[in-house]
Amino acid sequence: MVFKSPYPDVDIPKSNILTYLFGPPASAAPSRDPLWYDARDPNTNLSPFHLLQWVRRLGSGLGRLGLGKDDVVMICTPNQIHVPVAYLGIVGAGCIFSGANPAYTEQELVHQITNTTAKLLLVHPKMLPLILPAARKAGVPKDRIFQFSETANEPSQGVLDWREMIGTPEQGDAWNWPDLPPQEATSTVATINYSSGTTGLPKGVCVSHYNLIANVEQTVFMRYAHKPYSFADRPLERWIGFLPLYHAYGQLYTILMAIKLQVPVYIMTEFRYEEFLEAIGRYKITSLQIAPPILVMLSKRPETARYDLRSVKDVLCGAAPLSRELQNECQRRFNVQINQGWGMTEVTCGAIHVPGGIKDDSGSVGQLDPNCECRLVDEDGKDVAKGQPGEMWVRGPNICLRYWRNEAATRDSLDSEGWLKTGDVAICDDKGFFWIVDRKKELIKVNALQVAPAELEAALLENDHIADAAVVGITLNNNEWPRAYVVIQESSKGNVSPKDIQDWMAKRVAKHKRLVGGVVFIDEVPKLASGKIQRKTMREWAKRDAASMQDVRARL
Repeated sequence: MVFKSPYPDVDIPKSNILTYLFGPPASAAPSRDPLWYDARDPNTNLSPFHLLQWVRRLGSGLGRLGLGKDDVVMICTPNQIHVPVAYLGIVGAGCIFSGANPAYTEQELVHQITNTTAKLLLVHPKMLPLILPAARKAGVPKDRIFQFSETANEPSQGVLDWREMIGTPEQGDAWNWPDLPPQEATSTVATINYSSGTTGLPKGVCVSHYNLIANVEQTVFMRYAHKPYSFADRPLERWIGFLPLYHAYGQLYTILMAIKLQVPVYIMTEFRYEEFLEAIGRYKITSLQIAPPILVMLSKRPETARYDLRSVKDVLCGAAPLSRELQNECQRRFNVQINQGWGMTEVTCGAIHVPGGIKDDSGSVGQLDPNCECRLVDEDGKDVAKGQPGEMWVRGPNICLRYWRNEAATRDSLDSEGWLKTGDVAICDDKGFFWIVDRKKELIKVNALQVAPAELEAALLENDHIADAAVVGITLNNNEWPRAYVVIQESSKGNVSPKDIQDWMAKRVAKHKRLVGGVVFIDEVPKLASGKIQRKTMREWAKRDAASMQDVRARL
């Protein structure tokens, strides 16, 4: 069956993203009140008015360089208050924005530069030593690389500051962004964000101007759907922008929704836990957009108790599975409503949310956003019986156009009727609330029974000795078993063994879910900046360990 959103469709304008946010170029009159602040130094800030001045100058500069539709401009920088300028200037000019993870290796950067065929690179000065050799290998000349930060930079290694490339203030004032008729708004690629995927190299997800606008409208609706006040009378909010701005989650909230809702955002250049806690108290942050690892820190780390977090009223948790137990523990401890949502890069950002104002303690990721539909299907693509788990296929105005220069991946993931095959397994109740079981490709099969890693990870995090955990399948003697990679609390080191964890888990899960594949203590669970566990890395560890264990047994 096709599940539909319980909410009426929202109207979604079809235009250039800049027209949607600011109105037509000639009539744009944005606020002069600061909206983006440097969390370490709030005197460094940017208002929508000044942002738009920079955006116009950047648009003028891109035009003088001959860049236009379908030309990709890639940025590589930590979070900073000028990233919204680059994002909106590039997209608004009709070019394509692509953000690179500043933690990427040279090889990963070469892949993204090459795959996007980027024509211009905006690079934070501290990233030059990594970017320059990658750009050279990808064939991007130095005169198409510019230093990009909040302050002017002297030439370095032959690379000029981006202020040398953009238009003058007068040229910016004279520049107008291109109008996009409805058909062009739906077909013009605005961003290429890279999906981590579960196999192979990351894939570039093509999102249109219309996709972006749709997801803002959907998310705003769900955020305030059942709040005890009208949207027009909503109280002042303050957000903290630590989510990476090369990622869809950070882009949606810190850039697009911040402008649409006029919410001040305090941007963290890098995430440091105690600085994060201090900023919440210092700036009276009202709302958090986070991933589950942050809740693990809030729950487990002793530093939490030293900071005042009482200003926080609501939390949205997405990007990775969150256990019901951890959600409810943090709700009780911090007296705050924590609602989940579900999304992926291919749905622009989100498609399912627990509506704002709903107090959920069930661990649900929520209901379908307006204008969205979903099917739950089996391995043959047939709808499963009511109440049974199935892979989610979703359809709506926020579904991406395609994968960039990857027709095979597009055919595998998007069918002719517009359904996106998400790879996430879910169940749905009679009220349209969804619960994620796990990634289809991450399920561990033990004696023909499926085991969800997220379920075991949630159970492990209930152990007071464990700070973080990841579970993956390991194949030994042609049988697959769950194997846990565990980070032990500092105070517990030397006081607990892997066997202790195995025995503790054996009492809490069914026999086929026991950690027969073993427990390994590690220093850190490998995760993406979005908070998702790097399952591909975990599977590589398991293969390595399996080979090592087989070799040892062969020598005995």
